Order: sequence, then C-alpha cells, then structure tokens
Amino acid sequence: MKTKIKLGAVYAPSRDVVVRKVERDVIIIPFVSGVDDSENEPYFLNTTGQVIWQRLDGFRSLKEIVADLAAEFKAPVKIIEKDIIEFVEKLLMRKILIEVSGT
Repeated sequence: MKTKIKLGAVYAPSRDVVVRKVERDVIIIPFVSGVDDSENEPYFLNTTGQVIWQRLDGFRSLKEIVADLAAEFKAPVKIIEKDIIEFVEKLLMRKILIEVSGT
C-alpha cells in the first residue's frame, strides 16, 4: 500500500533502525517486529540515497529538501521532487522512515 507523500511534511529515521557506514556504503538495518522477515532485510543506500538520507533529519520538510538539492545539483525541481518522493515511499513502506509532522 502506497503512502501519500506530502511535500510539506517532515520525515525522520525510525528509532527501530541501525545505520552503519561501511567504507563508501551506508547500510540501514530495520528492526520491525510483527512484519514479514523481508521487511527486516538490510537496505543499502546508493550515493543519491545517501545525499537524501542525510537531509531527512526530522526538521526540514521535503519541500525544503527538494529546493536545497535542486539548487546544489542545478537540477530541475520536478525531477528532484520525483526522486525524493519515490525514495521516501520505499523507506516508509519498510518502516525505516517515519513522518514527524505533516502539512
């Protein structure tokens, strides 16, 4: 089931995950009870995922993150927005990310 992602919402890592950096890789290990074992599989972040993950700090809205990344990488806002929404949807489904506040 897809979750409706709100650009005005603020998201943060769940307390039920462990994040480790191994050389250049970032690995997220969720510890979610009562779900399918596949939900507890490690999640590996590529370079783009790492850049987004660092900004999902529980303080900035997705709209702010999109604007920051669009400016930093000189990329169209719509493309950045689409990538971030897809990324956040995946992390929410795996219970790696939580919504802190929504707008």
